[in-house]
Amino acid sequence: MPDLHLRLRNEETCEPVPQPVLVEDEALELLRDAEITAAKVVPWGSNYTFAVALKTGDERDHLGIYKPRAGENPLWDFPHGTLYLREHASYLLSKRVGWDIVPPTVIREGPHGIGTLQLYVEPKEDRGDDYELWGRRTPPIERMVLFDHIANNADRKMAHCLLDMNDKVWGIDHGLTFNKDPKLKTVLHQFSGLPISTALLEDVARLHGDRKAIRKELKDHLSSTELDMMIVRLGRLLQIACHPELDPRYNVPYGWW
Repeated sequence: MPDLHLRLRNEETCEPVPQPVLVEDEALELLRDAEITAAKVVPWGSNYTFAVALKTGDERDHLGIYKPRAGENPLWDFPHGTLYLREHASYLLSKRVGWDIVPPTVIREGPHGIGTLQLYVEPKEDRGDDYELWGRRTPPIERMVLFDHIANNADRKMAHCLLDMNDKVWGIDHGLTFNKDPKLKTVLHQFSGLPISTALLEDVARLHGDRKAIRKELKDHLSSTELDMMIVRLGRLLQIACHPELDPRYNVPYGWW
């Protein structure tokens, strides 16, 4: 799938308007309160996704990615109408563990009803070869790999790995997460079977210690069984202290690019 390059433009001159740099709290406030003034469907993906313009009335106008519940197609292995909740749960998990993988995301009403609204992150164009980039063993990529194990991400395509203009690694498109059954499918196999780095293992231990708070935070997003299984996955990672072995035939996403 191609990168999604979007621009805000001045209504009079049509010149590109730079998006302001926002700290997380500012981004969340904007996502919750800004007026959605335009929406254009993103022409790929199995569920309806919209690029939207967010107008604030000051100098904080921005772009966002809106995924309405009404645009979700039924799946046999995920309860219908829950993908937007899983998108938001992924953001909350990333925030709680302190890995800052998922862009700021909120649940709110939009042009097509309730759904998630996520801050748009512009991908870097001159990043070199994607296969080489995402095949590296770097701390940011290891964080994303471990996040996917915890969240049981069934859809880590290469297009769902993003390097921004400041060389920061992000993960996007987390609707197919937190299933109660093993579903991990990813293009990131380079850590398979290797020891988890000490700092990340400490983060996992802290997250496991916060499991009561996690249950409370995510109880309206995920079923009790799904939460139980996430806690089991955390415990298993602490027990083996290694990245789980991946099957190169099974643990790959459909349409892996």
